[in-house]
Amino acid sequence: MSFRKSLIVAMSLGLSAAVAHAQEPAPSNEARIESMKQSLVASKAALKHYEWIETTALSIGGEEKVKQQNTCYYGADGALQKVPVAADAKEDKKRGLRGKVVESKKEEFAAAIKSATALMHQYAPLDPAKIQAAKAAGNVSVSVPGADGMVRVTIKDYLKPGDQVTVVVHGAKNALQSVAIQSFAENGKDKNPVAGSVSYAALADGTAYPAKQSLEISAQKLKVDIQNSGYRKHTS
Repeated sequence: MSFRKSLIVAMSLGLSAAVAHAQEPAPSNEARIESMKQSLVASKAALKHYEWIETTALSIGGEEKVKQQNTCYYGADGALQKVPVAADAKEDKKRGLRGKVVESKKEEFAAAIKSATALMHQYAPLDPAKIQAAKAAGNVSVSVPGADGMVRVTIKDYLKPGDQVTVVVHGAKNALQSVAIQSFAENGKDKNPVAGSVSYAALADGTAYPAKQSLEISAQKLKVDIQNSGYRKHTS
């Protein structure tokens, strides 16, 4: 076969493949939601075999007040375990009245962190069962892929009436990219708006994990930033 004929055949095959690819139907909304749920289930199961360091920082009025670290892993009962990392050697150990005030503040900050992280952990990782419940209620919508190839899945009333979760997924790879949260924290009769975000990354084996998380309660000028790092296989 001559070079010219070979070139024509190659171009024809390439064109045919491109046309066939272009004619492939885009995944349905149903399929995208199902794929996202399966990805969440797979990653959650895989993370149960890892341990990692969770670094949490609390800021009030833009000023960092306290930072703490925990080693995290899942116990035999499937519950998340957190073990405090050894306290900083520079920790303030002053006694007397001033020491009591410092200790009181630490307890106050620790309580604020516990409350904020508890709320965050209700949204991250996302629960496939809650997504399915929202879908059944007609509260899930899926965008078409954007110019960046990302698909946005919007879930209303995910955890409580009036909240909203927006999940960004890579359309082709079906890989979680980020989650944006609009919710509220109840304080008596008041409902303080809460804004949260989660940025996902992937481990070497492809397991998706929440690399960075943040939650902000503007009414209290409070912000909590969480960073998860140092993942390694957990040995019990």
